[in-house]
Amino acid sequence: MNLLKNINDFLGKFMAIIVLAIAAVSLFFPQSGMWIKLSWINYLLMIIMFGMGLTLRLEDFKLIFIRPKDVIIGCVAQFTIMPTIAFILCKAFNLETALMIGVVLVGTCPGGTASNVITYLSKGDVALSVSMTSINTLLAPFLTPAITYFILSKNIDIDVVSMFISIIKVVIVPIILGIIINKFFKNFTKKCTEILPIISITGICMTIASVVSHNAARILSTGFIIFSIVILHNILGYICGFFLGKIMRMNQEKIKALSIEIGMQNSGLAASLANTAFSSMPMAAVPGAIFSVWHNISGAFLASIFNTKKIKGNFSVEKVSKN
Repeated sequence: MNLLKNINDFLGKFMAIIVLAIAAVSLFFPQSGMWIKLSWINYLLMIIMFGMGLTLRLEDFKLIFIRPKDVIIGCVAQFTIMPTIAFILCKAFNLETALMIGVVLVGTCPGGTASNVITYLSKGDVALSVSMTSINTLLAPFLTPAITYFILSKNIDIDVVSMFISIIKVVIVPIILGIIINKFFKNFTKKCTEILPIISITGICMTIASVVSHNAARILSTGFIIFSIVILHNILGYICGFFLGKIMRMNQEKIKALSIEIGMQNSGLAASLANTAFSSMPMAAVPGAIFSVWHNISGAFLASIFNTKKIKGNFSVEKVSKN
């Protein structure tokens, strides 16, 4: 018990460094990750999503009825701001088709579970973060293919049905199974949650190692451009979410949650969709893999900023306590 707790604490504290190290080793020593087949990515993501489902309760979805305005703002912002930024960056950098697909997929995917962790570390509104992530994930089978089609259909054929089915299989089914097991087998769930962080981080690292190793030469040849785009995409998402929260007169906890939720994407899903729906273009999975590395680093850094600087805005102690 104590051993698992210590391991989880260690992984949580040094996750950004671990992910960065895995990515660096895979990039400069690609043979180290070649054993992890690209076809495994979907299964790794399914395990991660199942783990997410085990941590969710039906009560987590009640917030949309209690505070519908906050959740709706987060959901609308998620599927408008990041896809728009992706489109602008692709045009500004005149990206080749494969990389453009990857960047757009990152932008059209929902927020990931990492946003909930970073919101917690930032002392933000965790309940709002979990609700936004959950609702956005359930909307993803419909909105991710639709928005991707809207942005990319002029440049490439998009199989919307294939993307829809893939998201249902890889994301929705595992999450629902996790929620059901959490509901009816609480003792089993309690035991599982002790090792979930270890499993999730292992899955993330294996996904990154696989994509980076199999595309190391291509990444090195376009490294500066794609890293610049990924960093800009992520940071601009944080900034837009932050100022949207201020414009909507949210309190500081909500602003933190909104900023983090919009800036941090389920980039593992983006890599999975790229590998499934655009398998003829391996580079399409690269932006998702790089985003997975970078947003953990930037998220940890953002949490430290949020914890040291008070956000000035239209809120008060009374408002915080009421909300």
